[in-house]
Amino acid sequence: MITYSFTNEDTLTNQLYEAIKNDITNGTLKDNEKLPSKRALAKHLNISTITVENAYMQLLSEGYIYSKPRSGYYVAHILHRPKRQTIPLIHEEKKEKMKIDFSSNATSPDHFPFTSWAKVSRYVLTNKQKQLLEPMPSQGLADLREAIALHLLDFKDMAVSPSQIIIGAGTEYLYGLLIQFFGFDVFYGLETPGYATLSHVYEAYHVTSIPLPIDHEGVKMSALYDSPVDILHVTPGHHFPTGITMPINRRVELLSWVNTSRYIIEDDYDSEFRMMGKPLPSLFSIDTTDHVIYMNTFTKTLSSTVRVSYMVLPVHLVEAFKKKLSFYNCSVSSFEQEILASFIQEGYFEKHINRMRTIYRRKRNEVLHLFTSHPLSSCSHISEENAGLHFLLTIDCAIDVNHFKEILKNHQIKIKSLSDYGGDPTPTFIINYSSLSLDDLPGAFDMMYDIIKEEQSRSSY
Repeated sequence: MITYSFTNEDTLTNQLYEAIKNDITNGTLKDNEKLPSKRALAKHLNISTITVENAYMQLLSEGYIYSKPRSGYYVAHILHRPKRQTIPLIHEEKKEKMKIDFSSNATSPDHFPFTSWAKVSRYVLTNKQKQLLEPMPSQGLADLREAIALHLLDFKDMAVSPSQIIIGAGTEYLYGLLIQFFGFDVFYGLETPGYATLSHVYEAYHVTSIPLPIDHEGVKMSALYDSPVDILHVTPGHHFPTGITMPINRRVELLSWVNTSRYIIEDDYDSEFRMMGKPLPSLFSIDTTDHVIYMNTFTKTLSSTVRVSYMVLPVHLVEAFKKKLSFYNCSVSSFEQEILASFIQEGYFEKHINRMRTIYRRKRNEVLHLFTSHPLSSCSHISEENAGLHFLLTIDCAIDVNHFKEILKNHQIKIKSLSDYGGDPTPTFIINYSSLSLDDLPGAFDMMYDIIKEEQSRSSY
């Protein structure tokens, strides 16, 4: 008779089930061996018959035992596998904490509209319970697509239909959809330097991406025409990372490049934060060929943790896109979409953008003032500071870029150069200021200045 002891750590049923299962898998109980009757085992172990019956039923349902009418329960034939080795504990790599991170595009907690977001959330959870639990189109919630269409009309003068809009959890996800839509045998052109993650996305899908050099106006047209590129990715409103804004002449040249088989993906990632003048018209809005795909995100305007992005397809691609990829469910939850839709419809989003534009303009001016009043400005200069949330800092003398970054890192200051994004190894660095603490900035400038002076002193010998 099999014998087990029990503790108070789990139910008797679970303990008995586990004990018998272990004896079967380790071979203690042999194939086709008859198990004690429910009544006999219950009496032997001093437990209830119901407990034994429930354990047997679980073992039966999982295939560890089988029953014979009027005979009882028997051990099933189980392939005995070697014991599982202890799985080593895998520690996630902790992100190195920096005192100042010039590469971060994070949003300060002080700037997120928590009060209005909470108000809208309560309204949605109270008044839209039915809609929250209904299946939604693969393109995304109709309410959110309608809200985005109105926002684009008011802010960018883009007249689009909600049916042209596709919602996704981040632009990387949307790029993946476009790759699947256009196919894996087309060539994608990338601005270089440019958004490094995008090349990783194309690499992960095993498609060919071609780096294209840029000049002070954007992608070099001669390089584009000499390449086999079918689909070009550009950031004309505020190129990342150089910060340049593409002038109208280059935009017209780009649009003249497209034809029946070529397309442009326009990434307008931080167009809401142009600091001087009104927002620039998008390529999409001046395109007469209907071959520009517009892409934008809420990660810049709201928070880097709000993973909601959208793209606007040319009208003639909408039905083909639905036919090919509508089997995908939308990757953003209906809860988040309903809240964001109401947030836009009730005017909170526009108020937030206006407020943040004022905050960022003031912060940019303070950063520039700190720089111009610091000795660092005597050996470096700032450029491309009139759009978006980053600008460039260029050292006016020859330095070892990697050595410069390493010393700063040792002092808990993180900074990236254009070479980190595929650019030339020149001493030009990206300054993201959205999450910077102004109190820490003078110390960072001191450190940069000291490194430069030390490099100059060393090179003079």
